[in-house]
Amino acid sequence: MNERKAAAYRRGLMTLLILAALTAVEYGVGVTLTDPRVVLFLIALLKAAVIVQSFMHIYRLWREESHE
Repeated sequence: MNERKAAAYRRGLMTLLILAALTAVEYGVGVTLTDPRVVLFLIALLKAAVIVQSFMHIYRLWREESHE
């Protein structure tokens, strides 16, 4: 497997693990707090940021273009 593919798989796996951990925290917060809306909203923002960073490649907007 070439290096680009391996890096993509690692990035995808890390994204999966981060989202799974945040979902577990979300569940715990939802079960334990009486009014969890603010905390759940913040966790949702974190999850959205992870997804945008990983899958939408927003980081490419601030670096020079390469034509590979």
